[in-house]
Amino acid sequence: MTDTHAKADDAPLAASKNRDAPHDVTLDMVEGKGGSITGRSVTINKPVAEVFSYFRDFSNLPHFMENVQSIELLDDKRSHWVVKAPGKTTVEWDARVTAEQPNRFIEWTSEEGADVPNSGRVEFEDKPGRGTIVTATILYDPPLGIVGKIVAKMFQREPAIQARRDLRRFKQLMETGEIATPAVNHEQFEEMGL
Repeated sequence: MTDTHAKADDAPLAASKNRDAPHDVTLDMVEGKGGSITGRSVTINKPVAEVFSYFRDFSNLPHFMENVQSIELLDDKRSHWVVKAPGKTTVEWDARVTAEQPNRFIEWTSEEGADVPNSGRVEFEDKPGRGTIVTATILYDPPLGIVGKIVAKMFQREPAIQARRDLRRFKQLMETGEIATPAVNHEQFEEMGL
Protein backbone atom coordinates (compact mmCIF):
# COMPACT_ATOMS: atom_id res chain seq x y z
CA MET A 1 0.00 0.00 0.00
CA THR A 2 1.36 3.43 -0.84
CA ASP A 3 2.15 5.97 1.80
CA THR A 4 -0.38 8.44 0.39
CA HIS A 5 -3.18 5.87 0.72
CA ALA A 6 -2.23 5.19 4.34
CA LYS A 7 -2.52 8.90 5.14
CA ALA A 8 -5.90 9.17 3.37
CA ASP A 9 -7.44 6.46 5.57
CA ASP A 10 -8.73 8.38 8.62
CA ALA A 11 -10.73 5.36 9.81
CA PRO A 12 -10.07 3.93 13.26
CA LEU A 13 -8.09 0.69 13.32
CA ALA A 14 -11.21 -1.47 13.81
CA ALA A 15 -12.77 -0.11 10.60
CA SER A 16 -9.70 0.79 8.55
CA LYS A 17 -9.16 -0.65 5.09
CA ASN A 18 -5.46 -0.20 5.77
CA ARG A 19 -4.83 -3.16 8.08
CA ASP A 20 -1.06 -2.60 7.74
CA ALA A 21 -1.30 0.86 9.31
CA PRO A 22 1.76 1.48 11.50
CA HIS A 23 -0.29 2.67 14.47
CA ASP A 24 -1.88 -0.35 16.11
CA VAL A 25 -3.69 0.98 19.17
CA THR A 26 -3.91 -2.46 20.79
CA LEU A 27 -0.12 -2.77 20.73
CA ASP A 28 0.50 0.80 21.86
CA MET A 29 -1.86 0.77 24.83
CA VAL A 30 -0.22 0.59 28.22
CA GLU A 31 -2.76 -1.84 29.70
CA GLY A 32 -5.20 -3.17 27.10
CA LYS A 33 -8.13 -5.26 28.40
CA GLY A 34 -10.79 -6.87 26.24
CA GLY A 35 -11.06 -9.38 23.43
CA SER A 36 -13.51 -7.50 21.18
CA ILE A 37 -12.52 -4.26 19.48
CA THR A 38 -14.60 -1.43 18.05
CA GLY A 39 -13.56 1.91 16.70
CA ARG A 40 -15.24 4.99 15.32
CA SER A 41 -14.18 8.47 14.18
CA VAL A 42 -15.89 11.81 13.78
CA THR A 43 -14.67 15.21 12.63
CA ILE A 44 -15.73 18.06 14.91
CA ASN A 45 -15.50 21.60 13.61
CA LYS A 46 -13.83 22.97 16.74
CA PRO A 47 -10.19 23.49 17.79
CA VAL A 48 -8.45 20.43 19.23
CA ALA A 49 -7.78 22.12 22.61
CA GLU A 50 -11.49 22.85 23.11
CA VAL A 51 -12.58 19.31 22.13
CA PHE A 52 -9.91 17.63 24.28
CA SER A 53 -10.65 19.83 27.29
CA TYR A 54 -14.38 19.06 27.21
CA PHE A 55 -13.81 15.32 26.82
CA ARG A 56 -11.07 15.14 29.49
CA ASP A 57 -13.53 16.40 32.11
CA PHE A 58 -15.15 12.97 32.44
CA SER A 59 -18.12 14.47 34.29
CA ASN A 60 -19.17 15.84 30.85
CA LEU A 61 -19.40 12.41 29.22
CA PRO A 62 -22.93 11.49 30.43
CA HIS A 63 -24.17 14.59 28.54
CA PHE A 64 -23.61 12.85 25.22
CA MET A 65 -23.02 9.16 26.04
CA GLU A 66 -26.54 7.78 25.95
CA ASN A 67 -26.01 4.69 28.14
CA VAL A 68 -23.74 6.28 30.73
CA GLN A 69 -25.89 6.99 33.78
CA SER A 70 -23.14 8.51 35.88
CA ILE A 71 -19.41 9.00 36.25
CA GLU A 72 -18.06 9.79 39.69
CA LEU A 73 -14.59 11.34 39.64
CA LEU A 74 -12.48 9.61 42.31
CA ASP A 75 -9.30 11.60 41.61
CA ASP A 76 -7.53 13.07 38.57
CA LYS A 77 -6.85 9.58 37.09
CA ARG A 78 -9.66 7.37 38.43
CA SER A 79 -13.44 7.39 37.98
CA HIS A 80 -16.42 5.15 38.75
CA TRP A 81 -18.79 4.41 35.83
CA VAL A 82 -22.44 3.25 35.95
CA VAL A 83 -23.72 2.22 32.52
CA LYS A 84 -27.09 0.91 31.30
CA ALA A 85 -27.05 -2.69 30.09
CA PRO A 86 -29.70 -4.66 28.16
CA GLY A 87 -32.98 -4.93 30.02
CA LYS A 88 -33.31 -2.75 33.08
CA THR A 89 -29.89 -3.58 34.52
CA THR A 90 -26.69 -1.59 34.91
CA VAL A 91 -23.02 -2.51 34.91
CA GLU A 92 -20.32 -0.72 36.88
CA TRP A 93 -16.57 -0.40 36.96
CA ASP A 94 -13.74 1.80 38.11
CA ALA A 95 -11.57 3.12 35.28
CA ARG A 96 -8.05 4.48 35.45
CA VAL A 97 -6.29 6.75 32.95
CA THR A 98 -3.13 4.85 32.00
CA ALA A 99 -1.60 7.37 29.60
CA GLU A 100 -2.44 10.75 28.15
CA GLN A 101 -0.96 13.58 26.19
CA PRO A 102 -2.98 16.83 26.24
CA ASN A 103 -4.68 17.58 22.93
CA ARG A 104 -3.46 14.24 21.50
CA PHE A 105 -4.89 11.20 23.32
CA ILE A 106 -6.29 9.63 26.49
CA GLU A 107 -5.98 5.91 27.32
CA TRP A 108 -7.81 4.08 30.07
CA THR A 109 -8.38 0.63 31.48
CA SER A 110 -10.97 -0.79 33.83
CA GLU A 111 -9.75 -1.85 37.24
CA GLU A 112 -10.00 -5.35 38.67
CA GLY A 113 -13.58 -6.49 39.36
CA ALA A 114 -15.22 -4.61 36.47
CA ASP A 115 -18.61 -5.96 35.33
CA VAL A 116 -17.37 -5.38 31.77
CA PRO A 117 -13.57 -5.43 31.49
CA ASN A 118 -12.62 -2.72 29.01
CA SER A 119 -9.90 -0.39 27.88
CA GLY A 120 -9.41 2.06 25.10
CA ARG A 121 -7.90 5.10 23.57
CA VAL A 122 -9.47 8.33 22.34
CA GLU A 123 -7.28 10.28 19.93
CA PHE A 124 -7.64 13.95 18.99
CA GLU A 125 -6.06 14.99 15.70
CA ASP A 126 -5.86 18.64 14.71
CA LYS A 127 -6.92 19.14 11.09
CA PRO A 128 -6.49 22.83 10.19
CA GLY A 129 -9.48 24.06 8.22
CA ARG A 130 -11.52 20.99 9.24
CA GLY A 131 -11.42 20.98 13.03
CA THR A 132 -10.54 17.92 15.10
CA ILE A 133 -10.78 14.25 14.19
CA VAL A 134 -11.80 12.30 17.28
CA THR A 135 -11.14 8.56 17.09
CA ALA A 136 -12.39 6.24 19.83
CA THR A 137 -11.07 2.68 19.94
CA ILE A 138 -12.55 0.43 22.62
CA LEU A 139 -11.59 -3.08 23.67
CA TYR A 140 -14.10 -4.93 25.83
CA ASP A 141 -15.25 -8.34 27.04
CA PRO A 142 -19.04 -8.55 26.71
CA PRO A 143 -20.81 -10.23 29.64
CA LEU A 144 -21.76 -13.79 28.65
CA GLY A 145 -19.33 -13.67 25.71
CA ILE A 146 -20.82 -13.86 22.22
CA VAL A 147 -24.35 -14.39 23.59
CA GLY A 148 -24.04 -11.18 25.59
CA LYS A 149 -22.79 -9.36 22.51
CA ILE A 150 -25.80 -10.53 20.48
CA VAL A 151 -28.23 -9.55 23.24
CA ALA A 152 -26.56 -6.14 23.59
CA LYS A 153 -26.82 -5.61 19.84
CA MET A 154 -30.54 -6.49 19.92
CA PHE A 155 -31.09 -3.85 22.62
CA GLN A 156 -28.90 -1.31 20.76
CA ARG A 157 -26.42 -1.27 23.67
CA GLU A 158 -23.48 -2.94 21.91
CA PRO A 159 -20.34 -0.75 22.08
CA ALA A 160 -19.89 -0.51 18.29
CA ILE A 161 -23.43 0.87 17.91
CA GLN A 162 -23.10 3.16 20.92
CA ALA A 163 -19.69 4.51 19.90
CA ARG A 164 -21.10 5.70 16.57
CA ARG A 165 -24.13 7.31 18.22
CA ASP A 166 -22.18 8.84 21.09
CA LEU A 167 -19.59 10.41 18.78
CA ARG A 168 -22.36 11.85 16.61
CA ARG A 169 -23.97 13.38 19.74
CA PHE A 170 -20.57 14.67 20.89
CA LYS A 171 -20.15 16.40 17.50
CA GLN A 172 -23.61 18.00 17.78
CA LEU A 173 -22.97 19.17 21.33
CA MET A 174 -19.56 20.67 20.54
CA GLU A 175 -20.65 22.37 17.30
CA THR A 176 -24.13 23.60 18.23
CA GLY A 177 -24.29 23.50 22.02
CA GLU A 178 -27.17 20.99 22.00
CA ILE A 179 -28.06 17.47 20.91
CA ALA A 180 -30.93 16.87 18.52
CA THR A 181 -33.49 14.48 20.00
CA PRO A 182 -36.36 12.51 18.48
CA ALA A 183 -39.97 13.44 19.21
CA VAL A 184 -39.95 10.69 21.84
CA ASN A 185 -36.79 10.64 23.95
CA HIS A 186 -35.01 7.46 25.08
CA GLU A 187 -36.57 7.39 28.56
CA GLN A 188 -40.09 7.85 27.14
CA PHE A 189 -39.40 5.10 24.61
CA GLU A 190 -38.39 2.68 27.42
CA GLU A 191 -41.41 3.68 29.56
CA MET A 192 -43.71 2.74 26.66
CA GLY A 193 -42.06 -0.70 26.62
CA LEU A 194 -40.84 -0.32 23.05
